[in-house]
Amino acid sequence: MPRLSVALTGATGFIGRLLLESLVRDGWKVRALTRKKRVNTEFIEWIQGDLDNKDALQDLVKNVFSVVHCAGAVRGSSLKDFAHTNVEGTANLVFALMQQDPAPRFLFMSSLAARQSNLSWYATSKYMAEQLVINLSGVVPWIIFRPTAVYGPGDKELSPIFRATRHGILPVIGGPISHYSLLHVDDLISAILCWLSETTSVQGIFELDDGTPGGYDCQSLAAIAQDIWKRPVKCFFLPGWLVLFFAGINLYLSKILHYSPMLTPGKVREIIYPDWVCDITPLLKVLPCWRPRTRLRDALIRAV
Repeated sequence: MPRLSVALTGATGFIGRLLLESLVRDGWKVRALTRKKRVNTEFIEWIQGDLDNKDALQDLVKNVFSVVHCAGAVRGSSLKDFAHTNVEGTANLVFALMQQDPAPRFLFMSSLAARQSNLSWYATSKYMAEQLVINLSGVVPWIIFRPTAVYGPGDKELSPIFRATRHGILPVIGGPISHYSLLHVDDLISAILCWLSETTSVQGIFELDDGTPGGYDCQSLAAIAQDIWKRPVKCFFLPGWLVLFFAGINLYLSKILHYSPMLTPGKVREIIYPDWVCDITPLLKVLPCWRPRTRLRDALIRAV
């Protein structure tokens, strides 16, 4: 017998697509938002619309048990570009939630970047959206996940870097002092499924990574790749100022040619920030059913 219904945004993206598959596999009934018309199945009801369509959002969250908000903008040439989806879209969804009685539980997929909201337009927009969710206290049961860099099947950001290690180089922007965390998409999904299965209400902002003490740095990543590929892997450092220069050109061209850039000065500032190490202890305490199980050494071949 199907479990209670879950509403999902971002169901066609990297994380959302894999989450949708896992939800269906576990027997959840899912109502998912989509821009394109799709055929419903026994377990998936598609709601055509986007985060600007308030009627579609009302239909999405009507009488559901929980809402998982994965949709978000990761490209843009201004704060306005990011805020339109990440802030205004979240506000529209929040309004729809507040119309339900009882209000469904709400999981907002933020980003570790929100921890340093001054670095980029993306980070600022995620932090602003978090504040909207926090203001739901007492009205809607909420939780915020701040995953670090997520990789796995379908990832388009980290997989090119991992592929480069097969050829003996690990490209790094900035210097060798940066430490960062990683999270396999399977572990992120298992955390969401664990939250969905919890009967007690959990509230707060929680960081997620794979639990590697102290995170990773260039040398540790190169050593892992070297062990896997059985060949020397060297760190190749790209000067931060040089990448910032090209990111500035890319941003300038995007405004002339009207495309949404991924590489911007803000994105570079995120990348070269020296400390993106997570602390998952608070989440382990409130979700005892979750433990990260996949580290890069176990998943590098599949990630490539």
